[in-house]
Amino acid sequence: MTGTRAPGATIMSNATDLRSLLGIEHPIIQAPMADSTTPELVAAVSNSGGLGSLGAANMTPGQISDAIARIRELTDRPFNVNLFAGGREERNVDPQTMLEVLGPWHAELVIPVPEIPAAMDDPFPDQLEAVIQAAPPVFSFTFGMPGPEAFTRLKELGIVIIGTATTVAEARMLVDAGADAVVAQGAEAGGHRGTFSASIEDAMIGTMALVPQVVDAVTVPVIASGGIMDGRGIVAAMALGASAVQMGTAFLACEEASVPSAYRAALRQTTGEHTRITRAFSGRHARGIANEFIDAWKNREDDILPFPLQNAATRPLRNAASAANDPRFLSMWAGQGAALARTPHPAADMMRQLLQEMDESLHRMTRSAPST
Repeated sequence: MTGTRAPGATIMSNATDLRSLLGIEHPIIQAPMADSTTPELVAAVSNSGGLGSLGAANMTPGQISDAIARIRELTDRPFNVNLFAGGREERNVDPQTMLEVLGPWHAELVIPVPEIPAAMDDPFPDQLEAVIQAAPPVFSFTFGMPGPEAFTRLKELGIVIIGTATTVAEARMLVDAGADAVVAQGAEAGGHRGTFSASIEDAMIGTMALVPQVVDAVTVPVIASGGIMDGRGIVAAMALGASAVQMGTAFLACEEASVPSAYRAALRQTTGEHTRITRAFSGRHARGIANEFIDAWKNREDDILPFPLQNAATRPLRNAASAANDPRFLSMWAGQGAALARTPHPAADMMRQLLQEMDESLHRMTRSAPST
């Protein structure tokens, strides 16, 4: 006698509540990668039944408004807008070493000599105001938490709120504050770490270990993030109790992503052991493909400026490297699954392929399920 419920049915049932909450068909969220996501990428994923996400952390309020308007021209489906809520540090660091390291590279790329970045106001309040005025269906954040007033205003507009956690304690804090869902970001994930209440050492928990612990600890849907590159990874994450997955590195291969060709080439050539956690580019820990810039800051961690000053100091070099298609100085964020990145293709094709791979994985599981 066989069991009455196939493993695939059990796994897929975990996603029902989140799909209903977000208004999407498939449990796939394209990660909100600042500077890499475009309205075209967001809309393509949403039009394919997933949730496209705009990484708006480095945008001005006006740019955020324009990007949301463009997304709405391209899709009538739900989409997400993401901001950095916090993450700023107060550390006194002599900027002289930073200037000395950057100087020769600035000269090589024929850009003005590096300067000590001026103190900057937190852009989050004005950015959030632009988001609230545009009222996207979903708002997500990382690096910390907005204040209670922000949660109240977002909820009054019916906006679904998603926060990022790298530990169980952070997940509980997000839910207590009012988050409708939580992204459980494993150590494998590319880009910036969302850690906001623990040391980076304590928060480097792998996706497979983190997701089921967060699922057991909170009452809202959990979204798995980190190292998920194909349908096999999606099914595995959902088997751990996740209601959906958030995929970033995988979507960098899409034609709609704003990625220099040198970055795309590096993705296809790298392996999992070639990504590193670094503070070199922004002052915050992030995982990316190792290059000359990252290597130059080995044993100089104490000379890296705090976020966001380091981010401002390195931006001219990164912009020049992008224009020159020079991978030595690009912040090529990527997760440990980067070796599974695909050749460039439209996002709609990516979504179709992921869904097919999910079906194939679920079919294999069903065939191998023990009889009872």
